Amino acid sequence: MTKIPLTVRGAEKLREELNELKSIARPKVIQAIAEARAHGDLKENAEYHAAREQQGFVEARIKEIEGKLSHAQIIDVTKLNADGRVVFGCTIEVYEEESDEEHRFQIVGEDEADIKRGLISVSSPIARALIGKRAEEVAVVDTPKGSRHLEILQVRYE
Repeated sequence: MTKIPLTVRGAEKLREELNELKSIARPKVIQAIAEARAHGDLKENAEYHAAREQQGFVEARIKEIEGKLSHAQIIDVTKLNADGRVVFGCTIEVYEEESDEEHRFQIVGEDEADIKRGLISVSSPIARALIGKRAEEVAVVDTPKGSRHLEILQVRYE
């Protein structure tokens, strides 16, 4: 399996979720199954079936997170020598000519992406157009609505 790029913050969030699933969610589900078993006949026990289904979801998510963390390439952007270029993990401020707006993006792994918070996936068209460029350069992003021209105002490694 190929390495999955993650920021330090993204890896921390996955570890926190994994810890919560193992220490809180899993014991709750086990307790719910035990309580449902105590009610008797399991064939027609909706509580038991719901708890078993929830257990399946929790265990699948634990396995998924453990797999991602085991294949993660954690990149600390503060320790990179990117020479002013846009790279994975950096924060970019851009000016979009067409809409006359400024935007701030951080390029993150696919699991961390959240466009509402300005976190864009490294595989997104915007990130692919920005990577390798420097401040004052213009990146052209082809979208279904046409080309977007993003002038890079600042690149930060935080």
